Amino acid sequence: MELVLEGVSKTYPNGVKALDNVTLTIPHGMFGLLGPNGAGKSSLMRSVATLQAIDSGSMKFDGIDIASQPDKLRDVLGYLPQDFGVYPKVTAWDMLDHLAQLKGLGKRSERHEVVKALLNRTNLWEHRSRRLGGFSGGMKQRFGIAQALIGNPKLIIVDEPTAGLDPAERFRFHNLLAEISEDVVVLLSTHIVTDVADLCRNMAILAGGKVILSGHPLELTKAIEGRIWKRFVTAEELEAVSKEVPVIAVRRVAGRRLAHVFAEQQPHGFEAVTPDLEDVYFQSLSASSKKAA
Repeated sequence: MELVLEGVSKTYPNGVKALDNVTLTIPHGMFGLLGPNGAGKSSLMRSVATLQAIDSGSMKFDGIDIASQPDKLRDVLGYLPQDFGVYPKVTAWDMLDHLAQLKGLGKRSERHEVVKALLNRTNLWEHRSRRLGGFSGGMKQRFGIAQALIGNPKLIIVDEPTAGLDPAERFRFHNLLAEISEDVVVLLSTHIVTDVADLCRNMAILAGGKVILSGHPLELTKAIEGRIWKRFVTAEELEAVSKEVPVIAVRRVAGRRLAHVFAEQQPHGFEAVTPDLEDVYFQSLSASSKKAA
């Protein structure tokens, strides 16, 4: 069971090329799709979720041609979009029960068993009679996952699911996603690098509608070992350093600027640093932008 994308391209009427020959094989488990705002992540999610047609290429999941068999794909799809709205005056139970009916669960007793199980699985059972308008951000996201799991989908798409969540809710949501991904394909779109580092067995980085890097997070991190260096710099020093070596990221540490650079040899005044997935991410974006220029 896998999602296979080959040569997927999409240009909007305003001329923006959102997807440019995207080719990926997304296996069973959690797959992370990283990229900055405007990279094409949401466009790809919407295309796979049958919400918009692509211009060229093919998308197949477990024998289903998504373009020609959208209804068949929807039967096995769970989707949590980036902007997930709720009816604020409706209770969690009533809303989930209604959505289950729309998914084709007509028999009342069986449907209620499904609703009860989903509310328990997402740790919302004790809030089942509470109106959705009173839910916290994390609770709304967990409710979003509950509705996405109706019908036991084989493919689940979650778009920026942890944006705006506090650390405790992020932790709970991570555990829930990890549990879900044991049995299905989960496509996680995010700009939060640590979400992918913590959760995903495989990943890809998107920029300008193109896949610029893909692979296993640990292997991608290992590939740049010995080529990432760090140094605290002032604003004036940063400008000078940028002319000598590629600065891939500048982080604030205790109020000071910590520059990470990519170089085959140790630059003067810098020390080695063990790379992480953020270094992979920023290095790939830096290399991509230079190539495009």
